[in-house]
Amino acid sequence: MWHAEDVAEYLGVPLKTLYKWRLEKHGPPCARIGKHLRYVPDDVVAWVESCKRSAS
Repeated sequence: MWHAEDVAEYLGVPLKTLYKWRLEKHGPPCARIGKHLRYVPDDVVAWVESCKRSAS
């Protein structure tokens, strides 16, 4: 599982943007484990691919 910092780096966006997307119900799916957000790498990659498909 990736931390939010890992996902932000992978996507090339500031961490603040990733948090904003989450509040707006946009962005890759995540899970809250305790007080931390975690991302499944395959879910992040699938989200990126779905964005590419919808943009074309």
